[in-house]
Amino acid sequence: MGYWNWYPKPKRRRPADGIRAKTARGEFGATWWAGRWIAALKRLMDPARLSRGRSYARSGQVLNIDIRPGRVDARVQGSRMTPYTVSIRIKPLSPHAWNGVVKAMASQAAFAAKLLSGEMPQDIEKAFRKAGASLFPAARGDLDTECSCPDWANPCKHIAAVYFLLGERFDEDPFLLFRLRGRTREQILAALRAARAAGGSTRRAGKPSARKPRAAAEKPEPLTAEAFWEAAAEPDGLHFHAQAPEVDAAPVKRLGEPPFRIGPGGLAAWMERVYRSVTEEALRAAGGGEERSGGRAAGG
Repeated sequence: MGYWNWYPKPKRRRPADGIRAKTARGEFGATWWAGRWIAALKRLMDPARLSRGRSYARSGQVLNIDIRPGRVDARVQGSRMTPYTVSIRIKPLSPHAWNGVVKAMASQAAFAAKLLSGEMPQDIEKAFRKAGASLFPAARGDLDTECSCPDWANPCKHIAAVYFLLGERFDEDPFLLFRLRGRTREQILAALRAARAAGGSTRRAGKPSARKPRAAAEKPEPLTAEAFWEAAAEPDGLHFHAQAPEVDAAPVKRLGEPPFRIGPGGLAAWMERVYRSVTEEALRAAGGGEERSGGRAAGG
């Protein structure tokens, strides 16, 4: 035996306080936007090397993740005593590009509703493409990464572990994707409200009313106690249309989860089922309405 064999081989440290992935097996990303983030990484990088970070992400090797505009900093525990430092930089969009993205998003009323409820609109990428930009990494040059470990390959398993855990962070808060591109949740929602308000004012100012002055209205008959409970005549041509909301439990999602746990998946998941059940029952009731003279009681 050589004299060098007395030195103990380094062992992988497994810190108890690391961030453990919620995904125990299978693919990362419970939402479509987190899945799109992982898919973009696999398309731009060697999938085999990227997959080496899965075990690190699942075993708690990543100690912390700090997300700032255009940058992610993390510490990852490897085989050495001192954790490695990881930095991931993604170029923020220019103010001009963001103005174009907000304008494209403001043209779709459903975008604001989805974002306010904590969901990423399914066609959000169209708004970015319309502005000549991209939300997800589109080329290798979009990501500039660095790790203090001696591994020359990029991504190393430490960087890859942070990539996977970022996907789970995006599951919880889709606005973190916007934050990486340079805009916070508050900035985006304020810009959307301003853009939609300006658009509405322009439409109202640009199109003068074509209505003719109304004739003097007839003086209504005085209300008496005897006629209080009598039904008024139905107006002609009045129709009702029942429609399911685009986002279930939007107020609950907007307010966020309470500090205590309610059932599997949390309060928002439970209220989604309640809202969906109430909506289905309401639509069934509305669809069963009968045609009446002078209008429709309810229409599906």
